[in-house]
Amino acid sequence: MKTGIAYALLAAALFGVSTPLAKVLVGSTHPLMLAGLLYLGSGVGLAIVMVWRKSAQSAAAANPEPLTVQDLPWFSGAIVAGGIIGPALLMYGLTSTPGSSASLLLNLEGVLTAVLAWFVFRENFDRRIFWGMVCIVAGSLLLSWEQAPESGGALGICAIVGACLCWALDNNLTRKVSASDPYQIAGIKGLVAGVVNISLALMVGAQLPSAETLAPAMIVGFLGYGLSLVLFVLALRHLGTARTGAYFSSAPFVGATLSLMILGETPGLLFLLGFAAMAIGLWLHLTEQHAHTHTHEPMTHAHSHVHDEHHRHVHEFEWDGTEPHSHEHHHPKITHKHPHFPDIHHRHEHA
Repeated sequence: MKTGIAYALLAAALFGVSTPLAKVLVGSTHPLMLAGLLYLGSGVGLAIVMVWRKSAQSAAAANPEPLTVQDLPWFSGAIVAGGIIGPALLMYGLTSTPGSSASLLLNLEGVLTAVLAWFVFRENFDRRIFWGMVCIVAGSLLLSWEQAPESGGALGICAIVGACLCWALDNNLTRKVSASDPYQIAGIKGLVAGVVNISLALMVGAQLPSAETLAPAMIVGFLGYGLSLVLFVLALRHLGTARTGAYFSSAPFVGATLSLMILGETPGLLFLLGFAAMAIGLWLHLTEQHAHTHTHEPMTHAHSHVHDEHHRHVHEFEWDGTEPHSHEHHHPKITHKHPHFPDIHHRHEHA
């Protein structure tokens, strides 16, 4: 469980660091073009990593499980919602909504991610997790409230809220395929979203930036969108959607702290209050102890695993004892009790 938390916080840190760096680039590049370059950088970078990983792998090492035909509806929906419609709505919203209002509205992604996970995709939560989420979102809102929010056009506000809803849906749909190779998931998403967004930017008259902007944008995209998404998918595998989204909501504090360090500014009262609220929320989540008697229904799937209490199967092939390894395996029906998160093995109903 601690591994999943580490993945989520590291994903948030990489994305948080990328935000102030992207802000430096946006002044010289059309926003939609920059979004496309960031995604493309993530896709190209991860494609290179996958080629290197395959060439460096020993013959005995098990390959990660690729996406399957059954994954395509979920994965396609995630790409369309989070990689194409979401950025387009955000760019439209930013044209008519002040930055202060947009910053506050973007915090809705975490809320909508949890709401969809809890009430549409039926992920378990309790009062401790609920109040932890409230504190984390409150901290993020306080951080964004650098000035009184200005009013923007109703259509622009609706577009930004729509973008947050798209990304919330993306997060929940991605959880459905999180047992597959996270590098493949993030790499394909980056390439498709990058090509589509750059094409849309060219259609509205944007120009490709110079090499001095192009290269940094691709590097920032690889780190903040590519590797961050790989870690996010791994966290989804261990924690479920709502909890991963909650930890990922700490990303604005990473970006804000980096900005303060770069600019040499002193944090204000709202930053300190926001940090305190965020710390309380993270503490509530980190100290969660969710344990009860539960039943695992029979299931067959494939993912990287070790032979723990949930993986006590025999192999129908010659195995040299290497762990972790990946192959299709069957889980028989089992009833037991232990602390757990709503990971890929614990998606049971609660009374």
